[in-house]
Amino acid sequence: MPHLSILAARFYEDIADELVRGATAYLDGKGASYDILAVPGAFEIPAAVRLCIESGRYGGYVALGCVIRGETTHYDYVCSESARGLNMLALKHKAAIGYGILTVENPEQAWVRAAVSQGNKGAIAAEAALRMMEIKAELGLK
Repeated sequence: MPHLSILAARFYEDIADELVRGATAYLDGKGASYDILAVPGAFEIPAAVRLCIESGRYGGYVALGCVIRGETTHYDYVCSESARGLNMLALKHKAAIGYGILTVENPEQAWVRAAVSQGNKGAIAAEAALRMMEIKAELGLK
């Protein structure tokens, strides 16, 4: 049975909760087990995934969070660095990562994407992580 780590950036707690709700419902439906780790924000998710990789406890990772554009360039750095960091980890460590970090202009866009009844990006990220785990298994990789 697959065991995953769900890493949820807590900066926007209500949106994070909805993303986690979608991811856990999907994983429960597939019979996968998981741990949920709270991370301060999207920027910290790659470092937390790296720690999880080093722990050897997980076969896959679901990265969840939300970055909403503000008045400064902070948004651009957080979005690009969190995506770059996760991609680097996936490539370097053959990590099965589902990317569910929303990058949006406003809270309304975030809710359309996060809501289980609408975009359900938490479930989509969980599905991606499981599929990447399957691909690794099909290729005989650990």
